[in-house]
Order: sequence, then structure tokens, then C-alpha cells
Amino acid sequence: MKKNELIAMLNRDLADEHAAIIRYLVHAWMEGEDTPIGASLLSRSREEMWHMHWLGMIIGQLGGEPQFNPAPYPYDPTNRATIFKSYVEYEKKLIPHYNIEADKVDDPHIKRVLRREAWESAIHARKFQRILDKLSPEEAKSGPGGELKVPHGFIDMLQKDVTQKYNEMLQHIRYSWTLQKKGILAWNLMDQAMEKMKHIAHFAEDIGGNGVPPQFKPGRIDTSKTVGTAMKKAFEDVSKSHKRHLKFSKDSEVMKHGGLVINLDLTIQQEQYQAEELKDTIGKK
Repeated sequence: MKKNELIAMLNRDLADEHAAIIRYLVHAWMEGEDTPIGASLLSRSREEMWHMHWLGMIIGQLGGEPQFNPAPYPYDPTNRATIFKSYVEYEKKLIPHYNIEADKVDDPHIKRVLRREAWESAIHARKFQRILDKLSPEEAKSGPGGELKVPHGFIDMLQKDVTQKYNEMLQHIRYSWTLQKKGILAWNLMDQAMEKMKHIAHFAEDIGGNGVPPQFKPGRIDTSKTVGTAMKKAFEDVSKSHKRHLKFSKDSEVMKHGGLVINLDLTIQQEQYQAEELKDTIGKK
């Protein structure tokens, strides 16, 4: 298989894993992170993040450009029973898919990764089937999500922040994958990207808890190949987020939600830390 064909194949897989991450996260937040179903979905989404990361790392090593538009995730939203049945079917389809791809490649590492994605998809299917089998009649015939208890404008504000932080996270991940040869610098950016995933959760939990699916809208990704440009863009993104959240923290509606106030305080302090780290790194270059 030619390198450009391999990169294109892995990017399609990346899109599938990206879609799974979003689907399981959205469902988890609508169930509630502290519920058995929500906690299980969060666990699956984190495993899918590893799948996406392994693929992205290989694409970066091959000199390719990772694509960040998630693929469609077909599922029947009628109720929890139909939703989890869809999840089982989705994961089962990935088993032969990844095994067939593994047979097409010669590189032993890439082959092992694809094989692992196959057998971990099999495990996910079994775990989803187990949840499906254990659903009570009431859970099976109903869907996730509660009633909207806050103003629509407040939800819209949270959705906007999820979108902005999501794209900031994708940008950092892209830099870390494509700048792997820079060693610790790339890993520092990956570390920051993981913190941004938690920042997303801080806002998405309140959206899902009000019965509204959190929205993930990928935007424009900077494809710079130079470290200096990447670090400058990362610093600018973090600084903008920090200023936005400082203003956000004074919003009258935000102040009514104690949990969000605590999470926002953590986010602001982490963003200050990230900005200082990036600024210090830029200054040393």
C-alpha cells in the first residue's frame, strides 16, 4: 500500500473513532456522569480517545495531515434500548473492518494497532450488550436527558463555549501529532489538550443535565508545520479562552450554578497556567 493511500485509510478510521467519542460523551452527559450508565459511557469514550490518538500519531509519523471532521454515527434515538443496540452494531462492524485493514499493511506496529482496535471494538460491543441486557423495562423504553430548567440563552452560551474549547483542543492535538519529532514540546501540547477535554466537560455536563445534547462543531484547523507558528497560535487560543471565561464568571446566570462556578474557577486557573507555560516556551526559542 502506498503511503498516501495508507494515510487516507487511517484518516477514515480517525473519523470513525472521532464520531464514537462524541456520541458516547454526549450520551454520557445526558445520562449524568455519576450514574452507572453515564460512567460506563465515559469509560468507553476515553478508550475511543486512545484509538483516535494511536491513529493520529501514526498519521503524524507518516508525515500526513490528520483530518478532524467526524464521520456520521448512525444510531436509533427512539429509546435507550434502540440506542444501545445501535452501539453494539457499530462496534461489531469495526471488528472485521480493522482486521481487513491490518492484513493490507506491512508495518508491524501499524498492523498491531489495527488488530488492537479490532479486539477492543469487540470488547466495547460486549460491554454495550451487557448494558442493554441489564436495562430495566422503564429504562429501556425511555431515553436519556431531563427537563430544561435554565434559560435557552444560557444553554446557547454554554454550547458556544463547548464549540470553542473543542476546537482549541483539536488544534493542540493536531500540533502534538504533527510535531512529534520535537519530543517533550509535543507532549506538553498533548497534556494541555487533555486538560481542555475536561474544560469541555465542565460546560457540557450542565447542557446534558438539562436534557439538551452538547454540540461538537469542528472548525478551521491551523496546519502550520513550524513550531514557532504552532506555539504562537496555541498561546493566542488559550489567552482568548482565559479572557472569555473571566468575563463568563461574572455572568448573573452562571453565578446561580455552584458546580459550574467551581469548574469555571478551575478552568480559569488552568488556562492561566497553560498560557504561562506556552509564553515561557516561546521565550526560550
